Amino acid sequence: MGTRVAHQVLRWTVKNVCYSGFSPLFKRYRLPLSRIQCRYLCSPPHKTAASPQHNCSPASDKPITELSLSSLLEMGFTDSQARHICDSVFEIKKESSVKRVLSTLTVLFVLGLNPTSVQKMLDICPDLYIVKETLLQQRIDHLRKLGLVEGSLQRMVVHYPKILTVPVKSVKNVVQFLREKCLFTTQQVTDILRDTPAVVLEDLLQLEYKFQYVYFRMGVKQAEMVKFRLFRFTLDDVRCRHTFLERRGLYQTPDKKGQTTIINPKLGDILNVDQDTFVSSVARASAEEYDIFQKLLARECKEEELLQGRVEAYSDEDTDGDDEEEEEEEAKGRSGYEKRRKKK
Repeated sequence: MGTRVAHQVLRWTVKNVCYSGFSPLFKRYRLPLSRIQCRYLCSPPHKTAASPQHNCSPASDKPITELSLSSLLEMGFTDSQARHICDSVFEIKKESSVKRVLSTLTVLFVLGLNPTSVQKMLDICPDLYIVKETLLQQRIDHLRKLGLVEGSLQRMVVHYPKILTVPVKSVKNVVQFLREKCLFTTQQVTDILRDTPAVVLEDLLQLEYKFQYVYFRMGVKQAEMVKFRLFRFTLDDVRCRHTFLERRGLYQTPDKKGQTTIINPKLGDILNVDQDTFVSSVARASAEEYDIFQKLLARECKEEELLQGRVEAYSDEDTDGDDEEEEEEEAKGRSGYEKRRKKK
C-alpha cells in the first residue's frame, strides 16, 4: 500500500509539473506559473476549470499544489470523499498546515488503512490534518513499541484517532503511572491502551483515585480491572452502582484476607450491562428506587465537597494564625536579646 501510494503521489507530481511548466498555453501566452497551477488545483481530472467551493487553498492568491482532487482520487478516494476532504482542508486557516495534508494522508495509508477508514478518522478528529508527518510517525512507532501489534493498532487508531494527536511524552507518563502506581504488568498496560485509548488523556489524580477506589473499596484486582475494561467508565458511574449494591446488602468490602460473608457480583456484572439490567438483575430493585438513590447520592457528594472545602479553609486559617504567633514570638525574642546586649 505504501509503495503504491508513493508512486501515485510521484506520478501526480510529475503530471502536474508537465501541465504547468510545459503546457503550450504557458509557452504561447507566458502566463504566470501560479495561474496555470490554479486551473488544476482541486479540480477533477481532465477538467480545466476549478470549482471555487473545492479550492483547497485557504488563500486564493497562494495556491497549494501539494493537494488536489486528482491526487486524492489517485490515492484511492472516491470523488465524494475527495471533495469532502478538500472542503475540510479549506477550513484550515494555516497554509503551512494545508501543505502537510498529503504527507499526513500518506502516513495513514502506509499504516495500512483504506480510504474509508482514513476519512472516518479525519472526520472524527480534524486535528490530524495539522499534525506534522514526523510527529505522526513517531507516535505510531511508539504505540508499536508499547506492544500494539498490527491489526490491534489499526483498529485502535480508527476507533480513537485522537490518540495520534497526543505527544509521546504524555503517553509515556500515563504508561509509567499505570505500571508504577497501579502495578499493572506490561501486557496489562498494552491491553488497557488497546481497549481504552482515551485513558492517555485522563487526569492522573482522577485515574489514581478511580484505581484506589476499585482496588481498596471494592477489593478488585488488576487482572479483573483489565478484563472488564474498568477505565471505560467514570468514577461517578462506578461509585454509584457499587454504593447502591453496598447499601442494599449485596456487596461487601473484602477483609485483609480478601474474604467476604456474601458472594459479591463480578465487576463485569456491575459495569458491563445497561442500567435496566443492572437495576433489575444485579441490584434486584426498581427503576424508581435507583433514580431516587442517584439523586440522594449526588446531594451527599455535594455536601461532602462543601464540608471538605470548609475544613481545608479552616486548616489554612489555623496555619496562618500559628505562623503569625511564631513571628510574634521571634520578634519578642529578638527585642529582648537586643535589650540585654544594650545593658551589657
